[in-house]
Amino acid sequence: MKRAMDIALGLAALVVLALPLLLLALLVRLTSPGPALYWSDRVGRHNRIFRMPKFRTMKIDTPAVATHLLDNPAQFLTPPGSLLRRTSLDELPQLWSILIGDMSFVGPRPALFNQDDLIALRTRHGIDALTPGLTGWAQINGRDELPIPRKVALDVEYLQRRSLGFDLRILWLTFQRVLRSEGVTH
Repeated sequence: MKRAMDIALGLAALVVLALPLLLLALLVRLTSPGPALYWSDRVGRHNRIFRMPKFRTMKIDTPAVATHLLDNPAQFLTPPGSLLRRTSLDELPQLWSILIGDMSFVGPRPALFNQDDLIALRTRHGIDALTPGLTGWAQINGRDELPIPRKVALDVEYLQRRSLGFDLRILWLTFQRVLRSEGVTH
């Protein structure tokens, strides 16, 4: 049922967002050298690596680490990068990952391939059995501001409470948080 909802919602979102997606891709391409999309190696279900697309918000020579680990992340941002991150518009290409089954709308956010501490803790608690999500319980309870043990505790809570109703609640709360730009690293 969850997969069917992901496909239906994903296709509907693509239809509605086709023109904005095209315009955002053009904005990224016209304001900095390099491709419009950044394909990030992420850890998916059962710790399988997959390539997740995002609109590129950082310059092409930025190190492949979590943004909070950069000394001065602002120096790497493209001209529209801060706006794309603040509004979470950079995440829209992940509709592709949802449609092909690498991601779901709701689940734990996929870790970067090199976040060994997060991956190990999630594996220890069985979170690796879940399909990662565009949004999740940890996302709406702190997002980038959460320390890894707290993030994993929220992922465990999601694992224990998951249901269609809980997913719908998370989607609604995500929409509210995105509108307020809460918990975003710029």
